[in-house]
Amino acid sequence: MAHVTGTQLNATTVAQPEKIEHAEMTALGLPPGGWVALSMIVVLAIVIWKKVPAAIGAALDRQIAAIRTQLDEASKLRADAEALKAEYETKARQADADAQSILDHAQAEAALIVAKAKEDAETLVARRGRMAEDKIAAAERAAIAELRAKAATAAAAAAATLIAETHDAGSDKAMVDKTITGLGQRLN
Repeated sequence: MAHVTGTQLNATTVAQPEKIEHAEMTALGLPPGGWVALSMIVVLAIVIWKKVPAAIGAALDRQIAAIRTQLDEASKLRADAEALKAEYETKARQADADAQSILDHAQAEAALIVAKAKEDAETLVARRGRMAEDKIAAAERAAIAELRAKAATAAAAAAATLIAETHDAGSDKAMVDKTITGLGQRLN
């Protein structure tokens, strides 16, 4: 064996590295992967033993039942909403028909009122015309009566003047006596 210095040793060890075998670490004879597999088996056994899949299935069934109930309620609400919509559409159509009927009735009444007003106006005009004609006729009669009265007054005044000029007291006495005699005969 040759004598090796520190520098040479270093070069030799670097040049030829030693192969170190890695030994797997085991605990109670099981490698780490075995322990993981064993723990998974234990967990799965506990899950099955505690009936976790059944509990999960029951929970999912309850969830499904709740969703079905909600869907049923939603479909009922939708049906109710559609029924209400149909009812209100029917009411809206009926209201439109009623409004049209009211409008037609109002127009008919307005036409009747206009016709009645026209007839009343024509009657009023005719009545006022007759009244005006009656007033004119009354005014004519009053004017004629006034004219006759003035004529009679003028005639009486003229007669009085003529009598006063042509008659004297003697002729007056004869006329009065004649009148008194005529009255006495009429009474018998």
